[in-house]
Amino acid sequence: MRTLALGDIHGCSKALLALAAYVPFQPDDLIISLGDYVDRGPDSKGVLDWLIQRYQTQKLIPLRGNHEIMMLQARDSAQAFTYWRIYGGDATLASYAGGGEVTLADIPEEHWDFIDLELFDWYETDRHFFVHANAVSDLSLDAQPDLRLFWEPFDFAPPHCSGKIMICGHTAQKTGEPLNIGHAVCIDTWVYGAGWLTCLDIDTGTYWQANQQGQTRTGQLPPSEPR
Repeated sequence: MRTLALGDIHGCSKALLALAAYVPFQPDDLIISLGDYVDRGPDSKGVLDWLIQRYQTQKLIPLRGNHEIMMLQARDSAQAFTYWRIYGGDATLASYAGGGEVTLADIPEEHWDFIDLELFDWYETDRHFFVHANAVSDLSLDAQPDLRLFWEPFDFAPPHCSGKIMICGHTAQKTGEPLNIGHAVCIDTWVYGAGWLTCLDIDTGTYWQANQQGQTRTGQLPPSEPR
């Protein structure tokens, strides 16, 4: 069984499907997806369909990202709805429209339940822990503030008190390459822009990437950058 971390997808289902075929994902692979499944890219609906299918039938640990939080908040107030649309929600709504007008009520209940009830705030293995955005270095994972877990950018924090390596997304690496600083690795590689969707084998350091044009490539996690 491989343990694979999957970076921010942001509605880019073409890249996701290309990556799933390229790796390829196996039924016994444990995939830990790092959040931000929706917004900005053209097919948030398709991404959620894929994740729900994987979650129900195989091995997936889906983390929560700030864009899932914004989508849920959009149901609660007009102000939150407007804010969400500015930061990518328009693209999410359009993916459900099929060419017509769509409202939040048109999003399937299965999708709301998945992002509301099934997502994890963090996950850990023997040597790694996984968060969407970041972690306070001197706090245990169950004591992390939401601001740090979901919103604050990758800022080269010191090693975590657990001694484990942090795997995160959220902060787009516009080089298209994962960023490795030794005690932490960021694999958001800007797929919704001009970058790639990244899948990292956390035990070997091998990574695979695909983009929205269906191009694929592979590499090895680079040596850590001194900070």
